[in-house]
Parts: sequence; structure tokens; C-alpha cells
Amino acid sequence: MPVPSTAFVDRDGVINHKAEDGYYVKSWSEFAFLPGAIDGLRILRRAGCRVVIVTNQRGVALGRMSAAAVDDIHDRMRAVLAPAGADVHAVYVCPHEKGTCGCRKPDVGLFLQARRDDPKIDFEASVVIGDALSDLEAGRRLGIPGVLIAGEREVETRLADARARRLPIAAVAASLREAALRLVGEER
Repeated sequence: MPVPSTAFVDRDGVINHKAEDGYYVKSWSEFAFLPGAIDGLRILRRAGCRVVIVTNQRGVALGRMSAAAVDDIHDRMRAVLAPAGADVHAVYVCPHEKGTCGCRKPDVGLFLQARRDDPKIDFEASVVIGDALSDLEAGRRLGIPGVLIAGEREVETRLADARARRLPIAAVAASLREAALRLVGEER
């Protein structure tokens, strides 16, 4: 796989620690970068890859956090990433409840909005990096290969679920850093 021109990257579980099921990262004080996440973004950026974050934030629809709180998390995240050489091109958020919109992954509205905002985005030269099958399903719907982020304990279950759904997976990695190294051809 050649170095992608754009990497669509999920947030929770890929860039930062994911809250337990039913809970949400509601503020900057609850946000914690995963090991290797900043380095992974830096590797992608140094290879010339545009990084676009696409994230479902259902907690807004449920009233657990405000859209302003989500924006604040992203502003602070970007303030940390930029000086580290890991800046992101854009962040797209679906704040809706399941089944009420066309932007919540696995729907593709966030991806289409990104391309409307930046016509240089070429889905055929892109990749989706995510820890959920909904991330990879969104990519599949647009013809974008997916890289699954999964740890040792969950990788077999997620791969079995992906096979059952007939989701193609271009690669599996334990972290965003590992995924980035594979994508730029520096796998170690």
C-alpha cells in the first residue's frame, strides 16, 4: 500500500484512551493521549499525509457533554499536537444519536464533508484508521482501506466480527504509531 495522501483517524481508542462503555470523555481533564499516538500522527505528517479526525460523540446528543466541551477538547488536543509536529488538518464530529443523521459512522457524512471542505482529498488514495468496525465500515462504503487498531486481547474477536461482516482490513496494528510506521513503509 503506498503512503496515503489522507488518513481519516478515529479519536477515542486510537488517539486517546476510550472511556468505558456508556461513559464519555467529557472534558480535557478526562482526555489522555494513548502511548504512541502523538508519534504516530507525527510520522504520518512527516510522510506528507493529511490527517483528518472523524469522531462520533454521541454523548452530546445524550446530554452528557456539550458541543462546546467537545470543541474545547479538540482545541486543546490540537494545541498539543501542532508544536509536536503532529498537527491535524481538520476535525469532524458527529454529535448525534444513532440513526438520526447521515454523519455518524458507519455513515459517511463526515468523510464527504471533509472532501467538500478540501477537494484535494482523494478517497482512492486515503486510509481509515480506527478501533471500531464502524470506522472500517465507513471506509468500505467509500472504497477506502482500513487499518484496525486492536490490542492483543481483542484482536481475534474484532477480526472475527470483521470477517462476519465481510469488512476488508488492510492491516492490524496495536497502536497508531505502529499503524503509521506500516503505512509509511517503516515497519519495525
